[in-house]
Amino acid sequence: MIDSTHDPARRSWVASANDGHSDFPVQNLPHGVFRRRGSREAWRGGVAIGDQVLDLAAACRAGVFDAEVLPLATLAAAASLNDYMALGRPSWRRLRQALSALLSEDAPQRARLEPCLLPQAEVEHALPARIGDYTDFFTSRDHMLNMGRMFQPDRPELPNFFWLPIAYHGRASTVEVSGASFPRPWGQRRPPDAAEPVFGPSAALDYELELCAWVGPGNRRGEPVPIDQAEDHLFGIGLLNDWSARDLQGWEAQPLGPFLAKNFLSTVSPWIVTLDALTPFRAPVRRDAGDPPWLPYLRSADGNAQGALDLQLSVQLQTARSEGRSLPVSRTYSRLGHWGFAQMLAHHTSNGCALAPGDLLGSGTQSGPGPREQGCLMELTRAGREPLALDNGETRRMLEDGDTVILRGRAERPGAVGIGFGECRGTVLPATAWPA
Repeated sequence: MIDSTHDPARRSWVASANDGHSDFPVQNLPHGVFRRRGSREAWRGGVAIGDQVLDLAAACRAGVFDAEVLPLATLAAAASLNDYMALGRPSWRRLRQALSALLSEDAPQRARLEPCLLPQAEVEHALPARIGDYTDFFTSRDHMLNMGRMFQPDRPELPNFFWLPIAYHGRASTVEVSGASFPRPWGQRRPPDAAEPVFGPSAALDYELELCAWVGPGNRRGEPVPIDQAEDHLFGIGLLNDWSARDLQGWEAQPLGPFLAKNFLSTVSPWIVTLDALTPFRAPVRRDAGDPPWLPYLRSADGNAQGALDLQLSVQLQTARSEGRSLPVSRTYSRLGHWGFAQMLAHHTSNGCALAPGDLLGSGTQSGPGPREQGCLMELTRAGREPLALDNGETRRMLEDGDTVILRGRAERPGAVGIGFGECRGTVLPATAWPA
């Protein structure tokens, strides 16, 4: 639903929100959890506006919210957003409308709100919510084909891909917020032509460019969520890097799915962009000529005409030799995916599985068919056989120690103010010594 919060003429009294380049104009207003960097302050909820964070706890104390909105803002100001996520879309929309009005350039409450701002450069983030469960899907046909052509060229397409959103159950305990560094993981792998596996640090560490959806209100066990109600159970969208040790994955994922190759860390962006903020950037869920029709439980009343998001997604790399410069790696588009988040949630609950506020759904690697549109190094380098040339003269087959991977996402469309997700970054450290 387009409303006044999407008005492209609306500007904020926070000047940095109006420059046309910020990820966080007044039309966005994503939620996160933060505190001053290096402090022992309590974590609390905030909203990004320009290059600032609006401290919602301070705003509540400043008396800018009316009696109807104050309870909503109080929950959004908590150290974890689970209770706010559980409220549902009418409450999220009411707070969004109130914040949009308060941050608009003619707002009379400006003097009371200005002391509630902190520069984003001076804060650190926690996970926006407690994640009870994490499910990662497989929604990109181009990713499937790129991987299939390398490892099973005689049958690159999975027979069930077009019928259901394939997924595996991830590890919620090692999902962390952007900025985390981590040692190269250890694991078991079998080198080419070796008779036996070896145990040691991964030699084929990769990233995966993904989106993630945060679940809002849950459902009771045994009560599936119909697809036309699924988005009422989705709070918002972020970026996700599902780091992958490809050599571990190739050995252990026979016949089951990923295990130690992926559960050492998954990184999410700190800001959650609400589905309401993304309303102007909806797109049809992709269906190609010759694809089978969706089964009825995966087809919305409008034929999934608004079930996808039209986002530009990119990967950059900072290396030990790039002197802080971010080197472009790839760029792709979320509209190329074959399944939308409403379909993922509807399928997830179709057998009666219960979801809870704060649960996380990953989109799987987002890839396109064109040059440098692949969402992981495994695809870009054809499993390391064709090294990727970087702008500073370096090459990569897989990630090296000291590499920092930066994911970004942005939504732009004529007639709308562009919004973004900030960044999702993580740094690879050398493997730690194995315990004696």
